[in-house]
Amino acid sequence: MPGIAVNVAVIKEEKILLTKRDDFETWILPSGGVEEGESVAQAAIRETKEETGLDVELTRLVGIYSRLGNMPGVHTVLFTARPIGGEIRCQEGETIGVEWFAFGDIPSPLSIGHKKRIEDAISGVSGVAVLQEIIRPAYPSENLTREDLIKLRDQSGLSRQAFWLQLVEQTTIREEIEVVGE
Repeated sequence: MPGIAVNVAVIKEEKILLTKRDDFETWILPSGGVEEGESVAQAAIRETKEETGLDVELTRLVGIYSRLGNMPGVHTVLFTARPIGGEIRCQEGETIGVEWFAFGDIPSPLSIGHKKRIEDAISGVSGVAVLQEIIRPAYPSENLTREDLIKLRDQSGLSRQAFWLQLVEQTTIREEIEVVGE
């Protein structure tokens, strides 16, 4: 069964906060899994603090994004938020960069599926449900775990980002808006 995760689009003065992942050196919204005993909103606030150093107030539920395909499945709840305290810092072992980007200057490469999520958060979408079917023919197995992927990355002889970009080149993404929202 797919897991449940959160993404948080922290927005301030026409800018969005993104983190650069340590594992593949790609840009991503602050993200993470919902832990036992916490709500999705609590997970969103916790993950943002852990990965960016900022305290946030959630301001809008953008929607739910279901990642299916031959990657591990996950249903991700996307919120927007505004910063209310803390100081920007990286989370050791998870993030190697935390930066604000103007809406028209989103960096590359992004983690798969995050382009749509960032666009929806910036444009003011609410209540959307999106199916993101991601097919990576380079995956040797549909049951490949994150740990397996890290091993493949380390054995490839490529840089972290080059390995990711090679996978992305071979990836097909089909996005279907299942509930339009507002």
